[in-house]
Amino acid sequence: MKDFIKCAINGLKIGAIVAAILIAFYFISANNVSWRYVGVTFMFSVAISTSISSFMQLVENYRKKYNPKNYYFIWGLYYLSALVGMTIASEICLFILNAFILKIDYTIFSDPKQLLINLVISLVVTTIVGVYQTQRSNLELRLKQKEVDIIKLNQLKTQAELQTLQSRINPHFLYNSLNSIASLIHIDADKAEDMTLKLSKLFRYSINTQNENLTSVKEEVEIVKTYLDIERVRFGERINFNLEIDDAALEEKIPRFILQPLVENALKHGLNDQISGGLLKIIIKNAPNELLLIVSDNGKPFPSELNSGYGLQSTYEKLQLLYPDNYQLQIVNEPEKQIKISIPKQHES
Repeated sequence: MKDFIKCAINGLKIGAIVAAILIAFYFISANNVSWRYVGVTFMFSVAISTSISSFMQLVENYRKKYNPKNYYFIWGLYYLSALVGMTIASEICLFILNAFILKIDYTIFSDPKQLLINLVISLVVTTIVGVYQTQRSNLELRLKQKEVDIIKLNQLKTQAELQTLQSRINPHFLYNSLNSIASLIHIDADKAEDMTLKLSKLFRYSINTQNENLTSVKEEVEIVKTYLDIERVRFGERINFNLEIDDAALEEKIPRFILQPLVENALKHGLNDQISGGLLKIIIKNAPNELLLIVSDNGKPFPSELNSGYGLQSTYEKLQLLYPDNYQLQIVNEPEKQIKISIPKQHES
C-alpha cells in the first residue's frame, strides 16, 4: 500500500509538471486564453499520470516478485499498463467534463482527438516513470546485493573468529600432557597409549573440520571427560571430578569448546596447588527456555579483579559472537566459587 501511495504522489507530481508544460505552450500559441481549457488540461494530465503510475506499480510489484530478465517484456508491460491507465483516466475525466461541466451526455470513446492527446501524454509519463522505476529497481538490487555481500563477509569474519577461539588449547596443557605421557611410557605403556589417544581425540575435536559452531551437550561433555581423564594422570587423587548433567539437556546445542577452557581455568588457578580434597564440579541444567552451564571448584577464590591470565576473554568473545547480548556470565565466590553461564536454547542453523 505504501508503494502505491508513493507512486500515486509521484504521478501527481509528474502530471502537474506535464500540465504546466502543456499549459505554457498553450499560453504561448493561443490568441484567446480559455481558462476552462487550462483546467481541463490540468485535470487530464494529473488524472492520467496518477493512473499510469498506479498501474505501473503493479508491473513493478510483478517484476520484484518474479524478476523476469527480458528487458523488452518489462517495457511492453509498462506501456500496456500505461495504455490501460490512460484509457481509464481519460474516460473518467471525459465523464466528469461532459456530465458536470459541459452538461452533455457522456459516450465512451466520444473524443478521439482528446484520446490521441492523452496517448501522447501517457507515452511521456510512461517513459519518465519507467526510467525512474528501472533505475530505482536496479539501485535496490545493487543495494540488496551489497547487503548480502556484507552479511556474508560478517559471517565469514564471525566464523573465522569462532574457529580461532575454538582452536585455542593452552600450550602449557599440551606440554604437561606430553610430559605425563613420556613419564608413563616406561611405567605403564598401556596407560601412556590410552592417554595419547585421548589427547588425539581432544585435538581432533578442537580442529573442528566441519566448521560447526554448536554441538550437543552430550558431545561437549564427552570431550570434557576426555580432557579430565588426561588431567587425572597429572593430578592423581588430589582432585575429584563431579559431573551433574540433566539427561533432558543432552541433545540441546551449546557452543563448541565452551566448557574445557573453564575447566582448565579452574585447574590452573584454583586447584593447581591443592594437596588433597580438591573438588571440581561441572553442572548443566535444563531450564524451560535456557541452559545453565556451571563450573565450580573449592580452590583459591577468584581475585576481585580478574587479569588476562585467567583466560576468560575467549569465553566472553565466543558467547558474544554466538548470542549477541543474549547471554549471562557470572563469576562469584559466594556462597560457592563458580562460573555460571546462561544461554538461550537454540538449534544449530
